[in-house]
Amino acid sequence: MDTNRKLIIAALACMISSFAMAQTGIYWVFFTDKNSTSFDPYAYFDPKAVERYNLNHENLYDISNYPVSSDYESQIEDLSEELIGSSRWFNASGVVATDENIARIARLPFVKKIVQISSCATLASNDSITEIDSIISDDWMFSGADYEQILRFNGTKFMDNGIDGKGLRIAVLDGGFPGVNTHEFFEHLRSNKQIVGTYNFPNKKEDVYGWNSHGTMVLSCIAGMRYGHPIGLAQGSEFLLARTEVNAEPFKEEVWWMMAVEWADKNGADIINSSLGYGKERHWTKDMDGTSYVAKAANMAARKGILVCCSAGNEGDDRRWKTIVTPSDADSVLCVGGIDPSLYSYRHISFSSFGPSADGRIKPNVCAFGSAVVANPKGGSIYVDGTSFSSPLTAGFCACAWQTRRNLTAMQMKEEIEKSGDLYPYFDYAFGYGVPQATYFVGGKTEVRPQFTISEDDDFVNIDFPHSLESIEREYDYEKIDSIIDNLLKSHLFISLEGADGKLLKYYSTGSIVSEDSTISIPKAELEGVVKINVTNGGYYESYNIKSTESQKDQNLQDFEQQFDLTRSVSDNKVKKEYLNSSFYLNDDFILPLNGWCGANFDAGYRRMAGWKKYKVGLGAFIGNTTITHRNNGDKLWVDQSHLGLEALQHVVIVPGLLFWDAYGFGSYGYKNYERIKTETDLLGTTPYAHKYDLYIRNCDNINRLQYGVGTCIGFSIMSIFDLTVRGNYMFSDFYNSTETLGGHTLTEPSKWSIGIEWGISF
Repeated sequence: MDTNRKLIIAALACMISSFAMAQTGIYWVFFTDKNSTSFDPYAYFDPKAVERYNLNHENLYDISNYPVSSDYESQIEDLSEELIGSSRWFNASGVVATDENIARIARLPFVKKIVQISSCATLASNDSITEIDSIISDDWMFSGADYEQILRFNGTKFMDNGIDGKGLRIAVLDGGFPGVNTHEFFEHLRSNKQIVGTYNFPNKKEDVYGWNSHGTMVLSCIAGMRYGHPIGLAQGSEFLLARTEVNAEPFKEEVWWMMAVEWADKNGADIINSSLGYGKERHWTKDMDGTSYVAKAANMAARKGILVCCSAGNEGDDRRWKTIVTPSDADSVLCVGGIDPSLYSYRHISFSSFGPSADGRIKPNVCAFGSAVVANPKGGSIYVDGTSFSSPLTAGFCACAWQTRRNLTAMQMKEEIEKSGDLYPYFDYAFGYGVPQATYFVGGKTEVRPQFTISEDDDFVNIDFPHSLESIEREYDYEKIDSIIDNLLKSHLFISLEGADGKLLKYYSTGSIVSEDSTISIPKAELEGVVKINVTNGGYYESYNIKSTESQKDQNLQDFEQQFDLTRSVSDNKVKKEYLNSSFYLNDDFILPLNGWCGANFDAGYRRMAGWKKYKVGLGAFIGNTTITHRNNGDKLWVDQSHLGLEALQHVVIVPGLLFWDAYGFGSYGYKNYERIKTETDLLGTTPYAHKYDLYIRNCDNINRLQYGVGTCIGFSIMSIFDLTVRGNYMFSDFYNSTETLGGHTLTEPSKWSIGIEWGISF
C-alpha cells in the first residue's frame, strides 16, 4: 500500500469520525425559573404597548414578560458554540452546541428541558416576477392591477371615509428591506417618520435596508404609494421592520422569528405581518396543528393583544404537502390564502396552500389576491405571485378596519375580519370566509335576495335556481364600482359537504353563471357521512341538514360534478402523512488495495423514496463503471466492467435536515467487460513501437456479469436539497468467475470491501 492510498483511507476515516462524533445542532434550552430577575414594564415597554395591554386587559407584570436569567444565559453560553438569543415568553435560549456539550447543558440544575430546532423558513412567494413600468401608461395607474388589489376589498370605502390605518402600528417580519430608505413608493412613510423602529436579528444591529428584497415588496402591499395611487391600504400606519431570515442559517431563523415577535410586542405593535412559513423542508403535515414553537409564539402575541397575519403557504400544487405551514396553523393567527387577481374571478390560485390545520380547524381564515403589483427595490414596479402578498394586503385592510373599532381586542378583531368576508358564514379550506370587505366596517353588508332553494327527495339533494341571476358589469366604470362589488359573487357558486364532526368532507366552486330554472342534483348514494350541505351564491348563504342518505346505488358523483361544470374538487380533509423524495446522485468508491492492485467504482443514479416521520424506504437505479488495476513485473493490467444496477434502501433521519443514515442492498449486471494492458513487452509483434508503452484492448470473459452486495452510509444534508455521504460497500459476489491468467498476467480476487464518497441533489 503506497503513501497516497494510506492518506486517502485516513482522510475518509476522519470524515466518518467527524460525522459520527462532532455534530453540532441548534436547540432551545428551557429554564426552570426566573429567579433573581426584576422587571419594570413602564421602563421596558413602549407607551403604545402599555396602551395595548390595557385595551386587551392583559397583565403588564405577567411572568412571561420578565427577562431570562442572565446568570443562566452566561452558563449555557460557556458550554455552547453560540448563544443565538433568548425568549422571555418561553423562558428559553437558543444555542448552537455539540452533542457532548448539549448533554452537559441538560445536566445543569436550572435546565428544564431541551428541544432541538428543526425548522426552516420559506418566504411565501412563488418567484414569478414581471416588470411592468416599461409597458404601461399613466392612464393605467388608476384603473390597473394596483388599484384592483385594493378594490377587491372594496377598499375605496375606507379611502372615501379618510380611513388609512392611522393610530395602528404594524410590524413586518421578513428577510430584508432594500430600497425602503430610498424608494419613491415609501417617500410618505419616510417624510412623516412612520417607520418608528428597525432591527436586524441575524446581524444584531438596526440596519435592515438590504439583503432579501422580499420584505420591500411585502411592505409595499401594506402601505406603498405608486405614483400618487395607493397599492396598500394602511397609508397612515406606523411601522416596525424586522429582519429575521438568512438563507444560509435555516435552523436559527425560528429563534430570530420568536425574538422579533417579542420585540414587536415591546415596541407597541398592534399587527404583525409574517409572509413566511416553516413547512415541508423540516416538518410533517401532521405537525401543522398549532404546536410548533413559532405557532405558540404567535398565539402568545395574540393573547397580548397583537393581530397576527400569516400567509397560508405556496404548497397548493405540491401533492406531497398541500396543507398550510406554521405559524399560520396557530389557532389565533389570521391565515390568509390566495385567489386569482381579478375583480370578476373567484378562483383559488393554484399554488396557495389548502386547509384545514392538521387537527381539523378552519384554515385559511380569509383570502386575498395571490398576485400583486409591488415596489421593485431597484426602482419602479414589478408584478409578483405568491401568498406572501395576500397576507400584507390583508394586514393593511386589518389596520383600516381596526381604526374604525379601536375598542375591540385582537381576538375580537380577528373574528370581525372573518365576518367581513364576502363568503361568510360559508367557508371552505380553499377560501376560508372569503375576501374581507370594507363595507362591513363602514356601512354594513347589503341585504341579498334568496338566490336558490335546497330540498331533497328519496334519491337526491337538489339545489334549485328559480330565476336567472343579474349579469356582471364587465368594464371598468368607477361610478358603478360599488354595484360591481355587490354583484361580484353572482356568477360564483360554492358548495361544501360537512360531516358530523363539523369538518368539511368535500367542497366545490364554479365560475359558471347559473342559468334560469337550473337545478343541481347531488346523488344521496355519494353522501355517506355527510350531515350538512352549505351553499352560497350571489352573496346569499343557506345551510341544509340532510334527513337521510339512503338512496339508489346506480348514481355517480361524477354526473353531479359534470352537470354544472364544477371546476375544482378537493376530497377528504385528510392530510398526507407520507413524504416522497427523489434524488439524483454520483458516487466514487475506492476499492481497498490488496496484493499490489487497487480499484475504483463510479456510479450515477436516481432514487425514489417514501416514508413516515424519520424513516423512509426507497428504490433506485444506477449506471457506472468498475476498474481493477493489477501490477505484474512492471506491466499494468486494467480490467473494466460497465454495469447497470438496482438498489433497495432504508433511510433514517438522525437530525432532521442535517444528518441521516442509510443501509441498502444492490445488484448490477455487467453489460460490457474488457481488459487493457499497458506494458513494455512487445505484445503486438515486431513493430516500430516495440519497447514503448502500448495499449491493447479486448473482451474479457472471466468477469462475473452479475454483482451484488450491501452497503451503508452516513450523510450530511443541506436544506434537504444537497446531500454528501461517506459510504462503505461489501460485495457478496466474486468479481471474477475465475482468476486464471489473463494476457500473461496472474489475476488476484479483489477485496470485497470498498469505501467512498457520494453527493446528490434531492427534489
